[in-house]
Amino acid sequence: MVTLDEIADTSLLQKPFDKTADLLERSESNYKPLDSFALPKDRQYQQQFADIYFLRLAKIKPAVEEVASAAWEGTVLGGETATKVNRVLDVRQGQLCWVAGTVYMDMPLKPSVLEDVSKDRWISAPVTADRYYCENGGESIMLEDDSGRIRLVGNVLRDYFLVTGCIIAAMGTENVNGEFEVIDLKFADLPPQPERWSLSKPFSSGAIKKSKVKDEDVDMTDSQPSKKIAIVSGLEFSGTDTSYAMELNLLLEFLLGEALDPSAQSELSHISRLIIAGNSIAKPSDHESGFTTTTSTTADSKKPQKKYGYDASSYNPLPSQLLDTFLSTLLPTIPITLLPGTFDPANASYPQQPIHLAMFPKARTYAPVPGSAEPGWLDPVTNPWEGEVEGWRVLGTGGQNLDDICKYVDSEDRLGMMEAMCRWRCSAPTAPDTLWSYPFQEDEPFVMKECPHLYFVGCQPTFGTKLIEGPQGQTVRLILVPSFASTKEIVLVDTETLDVSKVKINA
Repeated sequence: MVTLDEIADTSLLQKPFDKTADLLERSESNYKPLDSFALPKDRQYQQQFADIYFLRLAKIKPAVEEVASAAWEGTVLGGETATKVNRVLDVRQGQLCWVAGTVYMDMPLKPSVLEDVSKDRWISAPVTADRYYCENGGESIMLEDDSGRIRLVGNVLRDYFLVTGCIIAAMGTENVNGEFEVIDLKFADLPPQPERWSLSKPFSSGAIKKSKVKDEDVDMTDSQPSKKIAIVSGLEFSGTDTSYAMELNLLLEFLLGEALDPSAQSELSHISRLIIAGNSIAKPSDHESGFTTTTSTTADSKKPQKKYGYDASSYNPLPSQLLDTFLSTLLPTIPITLLPGTFDPANASYPQQPIHLAMFPKARTYAPVPGSAEPGWLDPVTNPWEGEVEGWRVLGTGGQNLDDICKYVDSEDRLGMMEAMCRWRCSAPTAPDTLWSYPFQEDEPFVMKECPHLYFVGCQPTFGTKLIEGPQGQTVRLILVPSFASTKEIVLVDTETLDVSKVKINA
């Protein structure tokens, strides 16, 4: 980890340098975004959400059954050979078998829309629980398909992360209570991984760099340092809380390469792209939110009382203006990919659509030209988002999917949960049960059709990284991107080795 204070301290000891000696150029970004999570313009919300589960099961079940068949084919326990059953309702008592289906977690603290409606408690915006599990247990794990549902029991279940919506295969036998005693579990594991540069090729102009120190051309192909990708999340511009305004200014100077020594500026010039992974706008405070909890007998009582929602009188434009200024200052020198988050001005349900360019009157000058297939230097994208950066397939989210999974599991191993999502082949398994989602009918975009090389999740409490491998030689770099407002840290990824480092900004 490198702190900005250390860079500043060393720069004070450097001798004066000639600014005309070096003409630094930022490395060119090879970038191709994908519209994997774009919603249709004519969105319909009359349909049911159950189709998402049917589509997910249809897409992932064949891969799960293939893995389970290879592992359990011919397995003999107690003189009985394990057999495959096609449906949950085909399980018979005392028969050693295995079956694939969708996990459903019945948990006492999990929110229920039907319960809220029946109790007529919709007097304010829905309040999400911090966790769905109980300390003393009480939850039930079900396995279901289009035929029915059966309860899973057994000590082996404690060894795995299981949440609503993941597809698994379970081997065991039904007991006298009608429960399925599990002996072993299997997942689909990592999907096939594309080769690097499968969607795009590096620009020919970026293959060879020319030194501008002298008039003569010098081939820098062999000595050209690798590029880097900067990832930051949780900037949380508020306009009211100035406790880390200095760190935001230092972050801006760090990315621009200002106030640093020549060696640090040369290193930072290789950052080819900045990815902002959610929560660029802070959560509104209680007096800014538009919620009404009391009534008044004064003149204020003449105003219409709002349950929740938009209130023009309480709208604060300053956070979006500060973000717009931040982006417009960076964009002349570095391209930016902008993902929305929980508090950003985008739709609340998954997948979140790009933040509208009307929010950025200054920065939208660098947005894509209408009708052009080429991305602009400012690229507002969906959350989750998928694309190819420097040839690597990248999948990233603003953090809601992982935060919701953490509510199901009594564990702090967030990297382990990220790995589980990859091996389930589903980036948002709890949608639409507890994670608000669009009711898809034709496709289930949360299913991982291809394995990413880099998978990051933003707005996390702490930084973390891990490299996982698949059965076919797939390798995935997992990154927990910490919230800048809490940790003052950003992440740098080497685009040749996918090695990860973090930089802490100290004021």
